[in-house]
Amino acid sequence: MSASAIVMLIVSIVVVWGGLALAILRLRAHPEVRVPPDTPEDHSI
Repeated sequence: MSASAIVMLIVSIVVVWGGLALAILRLRAHPEVRVPPDTPEDHSI
């Protein structure tokens, strides 16, 4: 492989794994909290 191909490979690996790491860190800092609804799902009344 040429030097430019290796550089592009390293850049793409850093972008993909870096994005994954940032997403994990963001979810750990601000987790998604699901609140159950107050009323039942049956709205047939």
